[in-house]
Amino acid sequence: MSQDVSTLDVFILDKAYKIACPPSEQDNLRRAANYLDRKMREIRGSGKIMGLDRIAVIAALNISHELLALRQQSQGENVSSADIATLLKRMENALAETAETNLV
Repeated sequence: MSQDVSTLDVFILDKAYKIACPPSEQDNLRRAANYLDRKMREIRGSGKIMGLDRIAVIAALNISHELLALRQQSQGENVSSADIATLLKRMENALAETAETNLV
């Protein structure tokens, strides 16, 4: 038996998004949207990254890092935070360079 799907409004950086979601998953979707909103606000607040698309990419990378670290820990593998931090820093630098290039 398939569940009905309804739409839910979520707000990320004060912008509304309508997302199709089964009623049983709406609380999880709200929590995920709130978490993403918080992460994006932190990044925007740092003042280092400009542009909504770049903020979203960095937030996605940070959240992906958190997820992968948790998965690896649950599997008993060692996680190299330094390697992941280096990768994130390289991505931030590349995005910043791209932003500077686009401004010229």
